[in-house]
Amino acid sequence: MSHPDYEINLGDFPMKHEAIRVHVIDDDESVRRALRLLLQSAGYRSLDFRSAEEYLDTKDPGEYGVVIVDMRMPGMTGMELIKKLSARKDRVKVIAVSAYDDAQTWELTGELGVVAFFRKPVDDQALIDTIEWAMRNNKS
Repeated sequence: MSHPDYEINLGDFPMKHEAIRVHVIDDDESVRRALRLLLQSAGYRSLDFRSAEEYLDTKDPGEYGVVIVDMRMPGMTGMELIKKLSARKDRVKVIAVSAYDDAQTWELTGELGVVAFFRKPVDDQALIDTIEWAMRNNKS
């Protein structure tokens, strides 16, 4: 029931989170679980993967979305995945995370168009804000 003094303009509300798919790629199950719960509580659809290879085996290159990737994993590293996604011109926004940060990693992720680099543990609200910003500015 609507009140005559109030009119709701749905365009004033942020985009529907459930329309955004967020892929979490991390070899640490506890990190994947924590990020999955955070994303679900914020209303995002998320899929998680144990490795970059597992992600590439299932990812549709034409699909929009956000990828949160750990930089240090066994097998293909996060940096190698980012380079591959860039070369394939995948239509995703990448957020890099790592327990380690160094000047070279910061520089390389910037050159490859990574939207943000977070040191673990990641600040929950900063991550959610970054995902929203990345999708609003999706020019892929």
